[in-house]
Amino acid sequence: RYQIHTGLQHSIIRPTQPNCLPLDNVTLPQKLKEVGYSTHMVGKWHLGFYRRECMPTQRGFDSFFGSLLGSGDYYTHFKCDSPGICGYDLYENDNAAWDHDNGIYSTQMYTQKVQQILASHNPRKPIFLYIAYQAVHSPLQAPGRYFEHYRSINNINRRRYAAMLACLDEAINNVTLALRKYGYYENSIIIYSSDNGGQPMAGGSNWPLRGSKGTYWEGGIRAVGFVHSPLLKNKGSVCKELVHITDWFPTLITLAEGQIDEDIQLDGYDVWETISEGRRSPRVDILHNIDPIYTKAKNGSWAAGYGIWNTAIQSAIRVNHWKLLTGNPGYSDWVPPQAFSNAGPNRWHNERVSWSAGKTVWLFNITADPYERVDLSARHPEVVKQLLRRLSQFNKTAVPVRYPPKDPRSNPKLNGGVWGPWFKEDEKKKKSDKSKGANKQKKSKNRKKAN
Repeated sequence: RYQIHTGLQHSIIRPTQPNCLPLDNVTLPQKLKEVGYSTHMVGKWHLGFYRRECMPTQRGFDSFFGSLLGSGDYYTHFKCDSPGICGYDLYENDNAAWDHDNGIYSTQMYTQKVQQILASHNPRKPIFLYIAYQAVHSPLQAPGRYFEHYRSINNINRRRYAAMLACLDEAINNVTLALRKYGYYENSIIIYSSDNGGQPMAGGSNWPLRGSKGTYWEGGIRAVGFVHSPLLKNKGSVCKELVHITDWFPTLITLAEGQIDEDIQLDGYDVWETISEGRRSPRVDILHNIDPIYTKAKNGSWAAGYGIWNTAIQSAIRVNHWKLLTGNPGYSDWVPPQAFSNAGPNRWHNERVSWSAGKTVWLFNITADPYERVDLSARHPEVVKQLLRRLSQFNKTAVPVRYPPKDPRSNPKLNGGVWGPWFKEDEKKKKSDKSKGANKQKKSKNRKKAN
């Protein structure tokens, strides 16, 4: 489902926030378990953990090995959210995995765990394995031997990034070899997907796309992905159809011969024939996001949005070839690879965007101009209006943003030095019981006063 339908349309879930993927949202592993799949997760969760019910093992996974937070040290599995708010973050199922803390680099440690799962499972029985590697994400760390091929890269962040990615490539190869070794490969589907664009200031590169991670420019939202499987009908092809991450839910459940509840209003489509046979995608649009909390564009207004949409709000939508952005879309430079050199002049300065005053609407033909260099909003006002109406339609179905303030009880110091669930249901009941008692006392006092 789109973020606007989960309440997670603003930013990320912070470690100290009492927040998680809403418990009434059915997950992919839950649906696959219904049709007999074993479900296992290795790697980064980052969908909230303030309550035990939010943990991966409560959301459809038979087993979980990995981290709960969005990032942390690759060797020590330690993470500080702010000064003094620090803790350990490596789990096996619902408990801290102290026994596994052997200083092994997480990419390699997760791969070893995947190999163990595949070795111990019966390949004739269905299995869903979700591997969410930590790499590549800050802090930029990699084992020394992976740096050997990248000594020619001057920029240290870029060199570290390349080393991390080389280690990740090796990990994917080792997972594929394990699938072959233990008899899964011929009947398997491997989906490789990234979550967002790179961070140019921390070794990443989206060139020649515009913008960076955290923005709605193509550099922030267009990520690499591929499907590898002996079951594909058209092998070695490139799919240029519209496909969105929400499509994996219906696609994989349908492939597994599972049932999708009719009352669940999905934003995803079954795109297996699009990927496997090269057919047209059933999808005609993608809502990239609507974030009503993000910093409003100072010059945004309903007038700029033709009375259809307040262009101060950060949003982006794709309909067929067209893409519309409104509000404050974030860092928007094109950062060429030369910018990564530490020495001498580079072309980056020529790529800087000179903002035209008051601009809060952009329109691009993404098929013809994936680099978002030619804004067509003034030339095609009717298309702008059409996409603004579609945005407005989507916004009517949005649920309120879930972005609660930090909870001091989340401090790992109160939980044995480990990041983990801190919100207890019985505490909530006690509080409500206390408040009910207090209300009764107030009422009786008020009655006495009245008498």
